Amino acid sequence: MPQIKDKLAAGEVVRLFGVGQLASPKLIEMIGFNGGYDGLWIDQEHAGLGMRDIELCTLAANAHGLDHFVRLPATDYASVMRVLEAGANGCMFSMIRGVRDADQAIRWAKFPPRGERGLNGGNRDGRFGLEPLAEYVPRVNKATFMGIQIETPEALAEVRDIAALEDVDCIFIGPADLSMILGVTGEFEHPKCLETIDAVARYCKELKKPWGIVARSASHAAKMREMGCQLFVLGSDIGAINSGVKGVKATYSDLFA
Repeated sequence: MPQIKDKLAAGEVVRLFGVGQLASPKLIEMIGFNGGYDGLWIDQEHAGLGMRDIELCTLAANAHGLDHFVRLPATDYASVMRVLEAGANGCMFSMIRGVRDADQAIRWAKFPPRGERGLNGGNRDGRFGLEPLAEYVPRVNKATFMGIQIETPEALAEVRDIAALEDVDCIFIGPADLSMILGVTGEFEHPKCLETIDAVARYCKELKKPWGIVARSASHAAKMREMGCQLFVLGSDIGAINSGVKGVKATYSDLFA
């Protein structure tokens, strides 16, 4: 399957669909059959998905050639290790509060010498013990996607140092939280938001690190692309349902009058 990491490294645009509140293998199959998406943003932070949910989602995603990662809540070592062993191809770390937090998150996800993840190899990411450990460790260390969200004042203040960290594959801007900490909640194209994002984009360009965002509208996505954004979350399960219901009501508007 085309890897998110590889596409970003090649300077390509990555299109993701967000699953969370309504995450299920059937929904992921539908996204796969519709085509056009490069992968999935699996949201554990706001949806509270359990390990069984993540296992089923990653199975369905792999079956349809959709790369994926799990967006984690402010977390700990066990939470990172378990989603990776459940089959996730990477992690997006939310609520990071500075460069020390970001580096610790990466060390939880990486085996030595870069990190401090414990070695098992008997779960899905190690092919249930069938992959020799000497091959498994370097493969997983290289392949696992690491994204860091910039959505707190502390992370924003240290964003350049965070982007410069080894093994950070993508800087991700949380537009809702960013607008809130800038005092313009929900105004995603407010000059304060655009100026701040532009500064982050310049740091990323300087350091040759890709960055991403949740697109809030067509005009928002176009402005982000102009600034150099590569990774876009374009649609989500909740948004698709709401849009679909609105579309049905519009089709039969005479019956809803």
